[in-house]
Amino acid sequence: MMNQRIKKTILGLLGALTATLVLTACGGKEAAKPEPAKKVDKVSITYVQAPLNVPSIVEKANQSFEKKFKEKGIEATYSTITSGADQTAALASGDIQFLNCVGGSSVLLSAAGGADIKIISLYSQAPKAFKLFSKDASIKSAQDLKGKTIAGPKGTILHELLAAYLQKAGLSMKDVKFVSMGLPNARAALENGSADCALLAGPLAYQSEEKGLHVVTTGEGLVSGLTVTATSGKFLKEHKDLVDLFLAVQKETLTYMKEHEKEALQATMKATELDEKAVRSMYGLYDFNMTITPEAIASLKKTQDFLVQSGMMEKKVDVDALFVK
Repeated sequence: MMNQRIKKTILGLLGALTATLVLTACGGKEAAKPEPAKKVDKVSITYVQAPLNVPSIVEKANQSFEKKFKEKGIEATYSTITSGADQTAALASGDIQFLNCVGGSSVLLSAAGGADIKIISLYSQAPKAFKLFSKDASIKSAQDLKGKTIAGPKGTILHELLAAYLQKAGLSMKDVKFVSMGLPNARAALENGSADCALLAGPLAYQSEEKGLHVVTTGEGLVSGLTVTATSGKFLKEHKDLVDLFLAVQKETLTYMKEHEKEALQATMKATELDEKAVRSMYGLYDFNMTITPEAIASLKKTQDFLVQSGMMEKKVDVDALFVK
């Protein structure tokens, strides 16, 4: 009898243990619950004015993000970070929630480094806004660049423009002396003769052309000049409603720019301290359509090829997976 009672007790314990394990596996009370997403009371958005980011200028002038996020009880603030690498680092650390205009190459390099980054819309495409200048009007083709010293920022759309221009003529970056430097220094190097050519964009490009400097080529047919908006995959997953709100503001801004062009241009003139002629001239070079297209994805894949071939990116990433479609 004692053995029978012991046997029943053991069977009972085993049954209870089995039930607990099954309940846990099926997500019952014993299963560990995922931590709920933390309530957001503040978001930080990058503000990049140059070269001529009219949507950002208009949004700041109209306090578009501040007003919309305030409706949700959330404070929206700006961070002026112009370096693509610094932008993606701030996103990865959680200091920034939205990158409102970041270069496609910066996104690729960040993703290749293991960062959790997602492209949520396009910001702009402006191939004609990126230009290669020379003081020597006899430099008219890529072949004429052989052995020349060319100044410009490394790892950027301008750098890609130069590589694509050379490649089209059967040349490579090895056929020129490329010196990496920022835009103001590149223009100064061209003007003082320490560089034969300079890669420029935005107001500096406009001013250089107005001065009569020779345009060797623009990015048309060579690069898309693609910039995008981005957030982290984690933030997108936990706060998709706020990502949708950000995109709604972006869409409203583009509508405002079409319906109130005069006001948008005036805000841009005030922010950049450029005259109307300069702003109108540059504004016409930009396509601010935010829709993610197959062409934009193909363009970013082309940029990735450039980064890998130039040794700035060791391994490729899944470009399609970066876009939130």
